[in-house]
Parts: sequence; C-alpha cells; structure tokens
Amino acid sequence: MKIVCEGINLSDAVLKVVKACAGKTTIPVMECIKLSARNDSLTLTATDGEISIQKKIKAEVYEEGDICVPGRYFADFIKKLEGVQITLSVENTMMEMTYADSQTAMQVLPADDFPRVDTDIDDDSVVIATDELKRLITSTSFCCATDDSRPILKGCQIVISGDDVCMTALDGFRLATTVGKVVSSTAKELELICPARTLNEIEKMLPAGEGNTEIKTRRGLMLVCVDDTVLTSRLYNGDFIKKENIIPRSFKTVVKVDRALLKASIERAAILVRSDKNSLIIFDISADRIEITSNSEIGNVLEPVKAQIEGKDLKIAMNSKFIIDAINALSEDEAVLSFNNNVQPFICQNESDKSSLYLILPVRTSNIA
Repeated sequence: MKIVCEGINLSDAVLKVVKACAGKTTIPVMECIKLSARNDSLTLTATDGEISIQKKIKAEVYEEGDICVPGRYFADFIKKLEGVQITLSVENTMMEMTYADSQTAMQVLPADDFPRVDTDIDDDSVVIATDELKRLITSTSFCCATDDSRPILKGCQIVISGDDVCMTALDGFRLATTVGKVVSSTAKELELICPARTLNEIEKMLPAGEGNTEIKTRRGLMLVCVDDTVLTSRLYNGDFIKKENIIPRSFKTVVKVDRALLKASIERAAILVRSDKNSLIIFDISADRIEITSNSEIGNVLEPVKAQIEGKDLKIAMNSKFIIDAINALSEDEAVLSFNNNVQPFICQNESDKSSLYLILPVRTSNIA
C-alpha cells in the first residue's frame, strides 16, 4: 500500500475512528485501525466488537492495499502532523510515514485478522431531525449505568410509536425520560436498546444546524451515517424496565424554584461532600423556602433558597450529583420538584415543557428524623 493525503484530513479521520478501538484486550488487532486504500480514497475502520466507526477521506492512491496500524499510537502521532502532507507506504511489517523532510516507521499488522464490519443494515429506518436527536441523547444518556452488573441498563431504550419517539435511561438510582417527534419511520412500532456509548459518539458526530439524521436497524444492529463517517453498533437484547411502574402519579409536596439559584446553592453544598460515597445533601422544605445543608469532616453548608411550595413540609436527603445532573438537563428558568416522602423517588421537570422528566431515588440517612 502507498498513498499520499493531507495531514489535517487524516488526523480528523483517525481521531474519529480511534474511539472505537478496543482498550484492554488479548487480541492485538482489536486495538488497531484498519487502513484500506482503494481508487482515490483511504478508508479507516476501528471496532471493539460492540461499536464500529468507519471514515473515508480523499487520497492519492499509488498502490492499493489493506493494513492495520496500532490505533492509539497512530492517532497520537498523526494529530501532530495536521499541517503537512503525509505519504504512507507499507513494506512487509513496517509502515513508513514521510512528511516534510522527515520520516517515521511504525510496525503494522496484516489486515486478514481484522473483524468484518457489517454495514448492510437497512431493515428498518427512522429519520429524526438532527437537533431533536441531539436533544434526546443529551437529555437521557447521562443516566445510563456504567457497571456491568445489569448490562441492559448501560443502554438507552428508544421506543418509536407512530410519529413519537421516547428515550429512557436509568441506572437503578435515577431515571431520565424524554419524548420527541420523528420525521418518518418505516416501522410504526419499534423498540431499541442502544448502548449509551454509541449514542454519545453519535451525538459528537452530528453536525450543528438544521437537517435530518437517519437511523437504520437490522436484527440487533444499528447504523448511522453522517457525511463520510459510518457508525455501526450492536444493540442490547432483553426486557427494559417499564418506567410506568416507577414514576409516581401523584405527589404530596410540589416545589417551584428558580433553577439557576437552586443549582448554584446545591453546587456549593456539594463541594464539602464530594469525597463522600453519596455526596449527600439534605433539602428541608417548609414555608417559602428550601434549606439546603451538607456536612462533612471539612465543614458544613446551610443555604436557604426561596421557593413556592404546595403541600406538606418535607426533609429529604439525596445524592448531590444526581440532582445537579437533572437540573443541568432542564432548559427553563423555573424548575418543579415533586415529592411524596423521604424514601420514595421524586421527580424534577421544567415548569412548562414537560417533555423531559428526571426521577431520583432519595438516600436513607439517620440525619433525617
């Protein structure tokens, strides 16, 4: 293989696909990026078995071929060469990179053992406005689980029903759900459970501004194509938790509060407990305010925040990170928090736009009478 391409184009492609390279693995080729030179283009592909990213760039191809380069090392090296033209040539097990008056050699692996990446995925198709898809992902994916104890919770549930789409994520301690509209769908009813990592990579790929994005699916696989970048991913199989069985339908205490003031107060209270396991803060809700407190070996915080309160007084403890994440995901100036008691989950929403809902499980503590 021998090709010539612009460093800026190669760097952009490498930095996109390297995110799909496997981390800790006993199979060296899974840590690699596959380079395929054909006609007038260079295609870069990486996969860890769950997610695959493929990117095509223009190149002058003098000799066609396929080779696998060590992903992380290649990415770190190429991003230092964005301002020059690069020549890549392979001889046996070494690839020579020539740039300006310099050259570097890197050991490579044959492409024969690189996993086949299936891009023939088009049984069902869903088209969503790009800005709507971004909103759906950023509003929910942060609530996915990160451990392997319940793998299905590492994904977001995407449900298509007619013209509506609902995305839900939970990790056992909190839940996020949001609804939106689809532009078109070949399936009137469709449920996918997509890894959060996949959705976050898709969100980074999506361009700013207007336009639509198509999601294609087939038997446990999903594909999204943005410009010359193709992302494919495995989907999770299994029964997702029914959110209707978790979200309370009525509340005894409803609080309306300025979102910015509440966020600032919680963030200050969280500073002193950030080394604690639960980053515990306490809301004491009564009269016309929320009294926010936190206590640790470092010190303590007590801050009142004015609020409009309907219903019973309440004292409740919670993980400060969970409530901060929920408040950050809201978009309006006023937030509404709805409670029943200090052991049942409570919800957080915008005052007017109820398309998104965040549920948080309180922390049981002896600090609450």
